Amino acid sequence: MNDMRIMLVDDNAELRRTMREHLQKQENMRIMAECSTGLEALEALEKTPVDVIILDIIMPQMDGYSFLEEMNRQQLQNPPQVIVVSALGRDDFIMRAVELGARFYMIKPVDLNALTHRIREVCGQASDTPAAANRVSLPGRAPSIDEKLASLFLTIGIPAHIKGYAFLREAVKMVIENPDVINRITKELYPGIGKRFNTSASKVERAIRHAIEVAWSRGRIDTLNKAFGCRVATKEDKPTNGEFIAMIADKLALEQRTA
Repeated sequence: MNDMRIMLVDDNAELRRTMREHLQKQENMRIMAECSTGLEALEALEKTPVDVIILDIIMPQMDGYSFLEEMNRQQLQNPPQVIVVSALGRDDFIMRAVELGARFYMIKPVDLNALTHRIREVCGQASDTPAAANRVSLPGRAPSIDEKLASLFLTIGIPAHIKGYAFLREAVKMVIENPDVINRITKELYPGIGKRFNTSASKVERAIRHAIEVAWSRGRIDTLNKAFGCRVATKEDKPTNGEFIAMIADKLALEQRTA
C-alpha cells in the first residue's frame, strides 16, 4: 500500500504540530510539507507533490480560498485532494470551499481520528469504520449547533443553496429546543418554519423532502451511518421528514448533554 503524502497548511504552528504528531503515528501517512500561508503552499507544491492538503481558510498573505483558486488555475495533472479544517462554520464559507474543489470541510476543533479517516477516504484507503481509540481533538472552542449541522449536511450531501437546507436546519433546532414539537409536525413545526421564512407550511414540507431526496441520490448513506455510529438508513429505505429531523435532533441533543 502506497504512503499517503500530506501537506499541512495552517498559520497556527501549534495546530500544525498537533496534527503532525498525530498523523505521523498513522500507518502509511507521511507529512511532506508544512506551510503557514497559501502562498507558501503553492511554492511548496511546485517542489513536493502530495496526495492530500489539510487547509485552513484564514491565513496571512494568501488565504485558503485564494490558494484553491490558484491551484485550480494551474490545472495540475494530479491535483491533491483538499480537506478544509477551519473555525469558519457559516454556510456560505463552506459552500465556497466545496465549489472550489474541497472534498471535505471540517469545523475546528476537529477530532483527529475523524480527520485521519477522511484522509484515508480521499486516498481510497478508508476502512469500514473510523478509528475510535483514544480520540484526540484540536484545541479551540466547541462548535455551535449551526456549525455541527452545516458539517453534517455537507458530509451527507445536502447542499447549502437549496431551500430545504435552511428549513431542515431550523426544524432540527426547533426539535432540540422542544422535542414534543416533532409530534405536531404539520400543525406546528412546518407552519412555524414557514412563518420565519415568510412561506407556506406546504412549501416547507416539500423543500425538506427535496433536501432528503438529494442526499439519498448522492449515495452518501454509508457516511450518514458512520456519523451516527450505527446503521440508521439504507439506500432503499428513505426516512420520512419527521424521522430524519428527529434522528438528527436526538443525536445533537445527546452530544450537548454529554459534552
